[in-house]
This record gives sequence, structure tokens and C-alpha cells, in this order.
Amino acid sequence: MSGPTRRTLVQRVADRLADGPVHTLALAREILRLEGHPGAASSAVFALLGSDPRFVVDAGGRWSLRGRPPGEPLERVPFAVVDVETTGGRAGQGDRITEIAIVGVLGGAVVDEYSTLVNPGRSIPPMVRRITGIDGAMVATAPFFEHVAPDVASRLEGRVFVAHNAGFDLGFVRYELQLALGEADLGAPLCTVRLARGLLPRLRRRNLDALAQHYGIGNHARHRAHGDALATARILIRLLDEAARQGFHDLESLRKDLRRRTRRRSRRSPQRTLWEEES
Repeated sequence: MSGPTRRTLVQRVADRLADGPVHTLALAREILRLEGHPGAASSAVFALLGSDPRFVVDAGGRWSLRGRPPGEPLERVPFAVVDVETTGGRAGQGDRITEIAIVGVLGGAVVDEYSTLVNPGRSIPPMVRRITGIDGAMVATAPFFEHVAPDVASRLEGRVFVAHNAGFDLGFVRYELQLALGEADLGAPLCTVRLARGLLPRLRRRNLDALAQHYGIGNHARHRAHGDALATARILIRLLDEAARQGFHDLESLRKDLRRRTRRRSRRSPQRTLWEEES
């Protein structure tokens, strides 16, 4: 390998690791463009970086810049997978939550589940009733959101907020918590649509049904909060397994790499509409 070429590759590795640790095989694929036998590809990375004091590799094969601690391992990150049913699509503009479910995920397993109908304090439009099956009679005796807000907030606290098309669910939950409690510090969400877009680029559709079919996951109550939240949680677990196979073991490096992949792909080709990917 010539001097200038080696220096260029090493600098590209350093730039890549500035965002967090990366597995050996991922570096081989992304930086060295080696698609052959994993053992040979990994050996090339060690040959390139092994004697450079700026880089360090851990027992799991993840490289990082020396002195930069890795982020929290994915298996130790607690997730709250959320789904809401609502009277419409306008959080804070008249529409309210009619049902909410929260499924806790930790260490690759579902650890707790919560769901409740919610009285929205307004009528439910006919189209929404047809889709969800939730009508006025069902929510008439349900608690208002202000009554369940402390429980919802406690189940979200300290966990990464996850949803399929997360902006929608986050917008409604944040609005309702602010209205009920005066605050809603939910942190940065993780969207399973965007996870699938980054980790499964060859999959044409990333809506909930398509991902469930891809992974062979059932849904006992489609378009109801608990059914969709539980299906999303199981999809999240499979996506996190896929992230580990691709060399991502902490949330920080996964988030940053997904943003990079999304930017690179958007420059190459037009994005599909949200309806095509998420509906």
C-alpha cells in the first residue's frame, strides 16, 4: 500500500471513529471497501491500524480513538416503545390521545407492558372509529390523560423513547404531558422507520406491516395501541440484533451512523414519501 493511500485511509478511519467505536468488519467494509472473506477483511484492518498509537481495539473487535470511551452498550440501554391512537393527526390543534401503550425493552427482551384507553374529551371522527375500532362508548368511562400522566411519565423516565414514525407519537405524548404536568423532558427519540431505512436499505417498504412480515412478527391488535406497540418492540429487538451484526454496539455510534447513511442516500436518490415508507 503506498504512503499517500495509507495516510488517506488512516485519516478516513480517524474521521469515522470520531463519531464513536466501530467494529473491525464495519471498518473493512466501509473504509477499505473489502467485501470478501471476513477473516481476510479484518486482517487488513489490523494491518492498517495495529501499530498506530491513536487507535485501540477492545476484546469485542470494536475500534475507537484512544482515550475516547465507548457509549453505553445497546444491551444496557432501556427503551420505552410507545404507540398512541388519537382523534386525528394534529397534536395541540384539537386532536387528543384515545389510547396509549408503552412496552419496555431491555437486553433484547420485553420487560414490561402498559396500556390504557384515554377519554379525549371530544368526539372521535367516523374515519378514526373505522380504523381503530375505538368509539365514544369505549372511552366514556376511561381516565382523562391528566389522570394517567404521572404513570406514563414514570414509565418513560430514563428510557429512550421509541416509536414507529416517532415524530407523530412523540408529538402527542409531549403535548399531553405538558398539558397535564407542565413539563415533558422525553429526550431524543429513536424511530424504527429510520432504523430500518439505515440498517435494511434493500427493503422496499418500512411500514409496520412490512417490517412485521419481514421478521415474521404477528400483531394481535393492529391499529390498537397495545398491539402496535408490542409489534414495534419486537421489531426493535430484531433491528438492534441487526445493528450488532453490522458492528454497532452503542446507541451514540448507531445514531450518528444512521444520520450519515441517510444523508448519503438522500444525495444519491430521491426519498420515498412518508406514506410509502411508514403507512
